[in-house]
Amino acid sequence: MQLKIYNSLAGAKEIFKPILEGNVGMYVCGPTVYSNVHLGNVRTFLSFDFIYRSLTHLGYKVRYVRNITDAGHLTDDGDVNNDRFVKQTRLEKLEPMEIVQKYTVDFHKVLEMFNLLPPNIEPTATGHIVEQIELTQKLIEKGFAYESNGSVYFDVLEYNSRGLNYGELSKRNIEELFANTRDLDGQGEKKNPQDFALWKKASPAHIMRWNSPWGEGFPGWHLECTAMSTKYLGETFDIHGGGMDLKFPHHECEIAQGKACNDAAPVNYWMHANMLTMNSQRMSKSTGNYILPMQLVTGENDFFEKPFHPSIVRFCFLQAHYRSVLDISNDAMIASEKGFVRLMEAVKVLGNVTPADEKQSGFSIEEWKNKAYDALTDDFNSPVLIAHLFEAVKYIFALKDGKETITTKDLEDLRSTLHALIFDVLGLQTIEENNNEKLDQTLKVLIELRNQARKSKNFELSDQIRDKLLAEGIELKDGRDGTFYILN
Repeated sequence: MQLKIYNSLAGAKEIFKPILEGNVGMYVCGPTVYSNVHLGNVRTFLSFDFIYRSLTHLGYKVRYVRNITDAGHLTDDGDVNNDRFVKQTRLEKLEPMEIVQKYTVDFHKVLEMFNLLPPNIEPTATGHIVEQIELTQKLIEKGFAYESNGSVYFDVLEYNSRGLNYGELSKRNIEELFANTRDLDGQGEKKNPQDFALWKKASPAHIMRWNSPWGEGFPGWHLECTAMSTKYLGETFDIHGGGMDLKFPHHECEIAQGKACNDAAPVNYWMHANMLTMNSQRMSKSTGNYILPMQLVTGENDFFEKPFHPSIVRFCFLQAHYRSVLDISNDAMIASEKGFVRLMEAVKVLGNVTPADEKQSGFSIEEWKNKAYDALTDDFNSPVLIAHLFEAVKYIFALKDGKETITTKDLEDLRSTLHALIFDVLGLQTIEENNNEKLDQTLKVLIELRNQARKSKNFELSDQIRDKLLAEGIELKDGRDGTFYILN
């Protein structure tokens, strides 16, 4: 079987050829940990978890690197007051690294709840300041960057003048980029409006700062991923993933930095997961069309009629291809729940099926397996794979009703294949087997949310969490060692 991957750089599916046979180096842009991870983030990371699981199942040895952005970087207007970390430290009256720790823990809890496997390496931006400074110095030495008033910028015009192509990933024209870009970030420091920051001079108000050859400052956002991906995966590696929103400028800048620094394309296959919408509208706090992952699981929201188990949410997400827009709604979640229950019921039924070696079924296990793996190797087509799983489900219930037969060999093959695809590749979990563990994890998160509400003096929310849990037979007890729960 040949694995085909849609390469965003080529704009087409390509046969996957790893740099080192049997091995895959994969880097995925991780979260900026200044707030709770949102549902759109979960969709992206879940997509690459499925891809990671699929590559492993297909026999590849994968080194999966996913970073944590824990260094403050300015937004486009260059105003320190709009730095995400600075704003959050002022809002919560915490030190920057307290913010980082708080939301890194939240990120890990949420991803664990949805059964995402941890990456092999999870580097942080603040842990790689030296590498970023060295990379910046190298770009200056090679003439691709320049210092201006304590900041350092990548020279996009110089990059293109050497026959390179800034805009190759996003398919943007450099002349149009220059014509339509205002110098918001550099405030007159840049040679060209499209030049991007490698290192920014820290203003007196900026809390997170490090010494550098150009004075105290902090790294640019794009620089960290180039520094960390090349350190752990090499100057050129196999797969770079992230959300569609990162294609420009973030990934475009990564390509430019990599080529300018190392005279080679940094990545062979660029993969991008598409966005998540809710009720056919973009999710946004400003419009109110917004929900956090935990609110979907607990049912504490105004959009869904009931809570949904994390495995059902995961199943729903995987019914859309990672490159397609995924829309969630109450009806979609209810339908996913029914499908999930049916799938898990079939797994149980198959465990009790008795083979009949004297008869041969019209359902070919070999043909079914080939179709399932064709879907998996066709750019990780999860919805088509799931459709083939339900072909097997229909056959399994026919076996139960005595309308079909199966040989011992085929029964063993069907059981092992179905188990591998459902649990190892799709990463689904049976609700019954994990109910106590997941309940404990969910209640711990709810207790943490209640503690945060009490700390910020939002006693209405704190009381609401306590009272609603009590109504469900779960009593919260506050003691010297913290809050614990009792099941009544």
